[in-house]
Amino acid sequence: MPEITTAIGDAILPHVPALARLRRIVFRDWPYLYDGSDAYEAEYIATYARCPQAALVIAWDGGEAVGVSSCLPLLEETANVTAPFRAAGLDPARWCYFGESVLLPAYRGQGIGVVFFERREAHARSFGAYDHAAFCAVQRPDDHPMRPPDAVPLDGFWRRRGFARRAGLTCTMHWRDLGHTNETDHLMQFWTKDLTGDAA
Repeated sequence: MPEITTAIGDAILPHVPALARLRRIVFRDWPYLYDGSDAYEAEYIATYARCPQAALVIAWDGGEAVGVSSCLPLLEETANVTAPFRAAGLDPARWCYFGESVLLPAYRGQGIGVVFFERREAHARSFGAYDHAAFCAVQRPDDHPMRPPDAVPLDGFWRRRGFARRAGLTCTMHWRDLGHTNETDHLMQFWTKDLTGDAA
């Protein structure tokens, strides 16, 4: 297994290019079909680089980053991400938001994804301020024309990590799909976990 390290706060800044590169590679595939831009990546990742409680968990093969996973306080996220929690009567200050986990295909199936979740949960618990963790995943129809015939949802993997699909808790994110000229809305479903024990 590659070496896995954690960068926190200011230490994230040197790894911003690696995160941007991996996001643009991995998210081009199903189900995100993300046709990203350097400008958007720079703006998005700046949120992590300026947050003292943010963390990147990085998988290394030699000197090259082959996978990155991120987290930060939910309160540091954009309004479209925090608003559904407020609307549901959930205090964003008690939540840690797990951003992406992006891993190059050659390194999957080695347990790295499990470590990504374990390290982020340990980071969230270290502050004693977060009772829950959450992430969101894009929702695509089963008959989407770009869905690979062998596509396997990650639902089972997430459930084994203790997360549960939170019915009714969704948000909308915007990006340009491959083959499109404009950004479009994408429905994102939240999955949550009670960091004190059971799935929320």
